[in-house]
Amino acid sequence: MSDDTTGLRAEAAALDAADALRAKRAEFVLDDDTVYLDGNSLGALPRAVPARLADVVGREWGRLRIRSWRESGWWTAPERVGDRIGRLVGAAPGRIVVGDSTSVNVFKAVVAAVRMGEGAGSGGRARDEILVDAATFPTDGYIAASAARLTGCRIRAVPVGDLAAAAGPRTAVALVNHVDYRTGRLHDLPALTAAVHATGARIVWDLCHSAGALPVGLDAHGVDLAVGCTYKYLNGGPGAPAFLYVRRDLQPRFDSPLPGWNSHADPFGMAPDHTPAGGAQRGRVGTPDILSLLALEAALDVWEGVDLTAVRAKSLALTDFFLRCVEAYVPAGRAVSVTPVAHAERGSQVALRTARAETAASTMTELVRRGVVGDHRPPDLLRFGFTPLYTTFAETERAARVLAEVLGE
Repeated sequence: MSDDTTGLRAEAAALDAADALRAKRAEFVLDDDTVYLDGNSLGALPRAVPARLADVVGREWGRLRIRSWRESGWWTAPERVGDRIGRLVGAAPGRIVVGDSTSVNVFKAVVAAVRMGEGAGSGGRARDEILVDAATFPTDGYIAASAARLTGCRIRAVPVGDLAAAAGPRTAVALVNHVDYRTGRLHDLPALTAAVHATGARIVWDLCHSAGALPVGLDAHGVDLAVGCTYKYLNGGPGAPAFLYVRRDLQPRFDSPLPGWNSHADPFGMAPDHTPAGGAQRGRVGTPDILSLLALEAALDVWEGVDLTAVRAKSLALTDFFLRCVEAYVPAGRAVSVTPVAHAERGSQVALRTARAETAASTMTELVRRGVVGDHRPPDLLRFGFTPLYTTFAETERAARVLAEVLGE
């Protein structure tokens, strides 16, 4: 065993002993034989969820049945759970509704943003342009293109670094990922929001890779609209419903392209014409997916008493430590980090580019076989997500050590 290995293992033990969040790990279903670094794709199961779901199925659905819409609070769950997520992304109560998928919420947000800007922009020209992050998650791009066709806008893909300069008098809305899903790069939400607003346009942020991993500050930074999933760092479970944020002063102008009976001011009046409800409820469409929604609500219990600044501090410490371990263990030239070194530009994942693209998939397959679970993004990226509520420094060191073994063979 090398001196580096001995020293880094000892450092990991000391960091774990001093970890202010270490007790949280016991609230998740995990096994000590596996290092789970894929929480940026699917978060681990919180221990409270199975019992809560059993009660929902057996008592609320099984015995109360239709009465649970009122007596068990099913009807108000989208807003109630939204308020709990709001605390984690810096949104006051009444700003977030939970339901549908991220893709559906992106569609609602982008079309609604265009509609808010309908009419003449600067110089009498229409705001007929949708800007999209050129490195966006593919579905966001697909949805934005569809929204452009629907609204008669043109769509323009722009590198995030050029987005502030690209926005102009014809821009209706910019759709941006807070964290790049490939590289883990964190984009400057306050500065980009201010730059887009300076042109009179709106901005929609995709928070899928930041909600639950770092402070966001939606209200504080004047974000117009935001969407995010709940099955990554929020641990809501596979296919858990997404969330939609609408800034308070924009809610009366939020014209959803998907008006449903659940977003009606009088949903049980069954009127032939749609009159939108007030507040966040405007973002609802059809009947809420109650089983997954209430599983998410139970999963959010792990966040009680958690300080997001402590989460962010541990995230950065974990990713810093992993990068140091990779540098110490992995043979030179076999893998290079594409994740920013600067803390202000880093989310809660590390992406490594393999020297040969054809080895990336097989490397991750072998890592998983040896008990280190990350994921692979073609053609040559290995992604490792660090979830501060349950990832330990000892696991981080082990992951780098096993990676070095695989790449060295």
